[in-house]
Amino acid sequence: MKAPLLLLLALLAIADAKVFTRCELARKLKAAGMDGYHGYGLANWVCLAKWESSYNTDAINHNTDGSTDYGIFQINSRWWCNNHRTVTANACHIDCSQLLSPNIDVAIQCAKRVVQDPNGIGAW
Repeated sequence: MKAPLLLLLALLAIADAKVFTRCELARKLKAAGMDGYHGYGLANWVCLAKWESSYNTDAINHNTDGSTDYGIFQINSRWWCNNHRTVTANACHIDCSQLLSPNIDVAIQCAKRVVQDPNGIGAW
């Protein structure tokens, strides 16, 4: 009985993931005011999402320092979001699970916060 339930839960999790196309993501980012935000053009943001997550909103990667990166921009739990496992600054004031949504509005707002720091896009 547990195996079918686990399979169903896994399929539901996959169903919530969204993998953007490059152009689809560029349109979404442009509509959200990311073109030129803090001096970074759409090409910077699209390239970042490509190399960090392959445009996958459901991407999760674990780091050697114990922190975890979440979502399309791979936003880190140590500094930007709360995953309830890592000591965090939670500078975006969000739960890390919000960064895994197919609706990337929260991820965009947090990315805007990240580039306001002195490291800018170099934070990635």
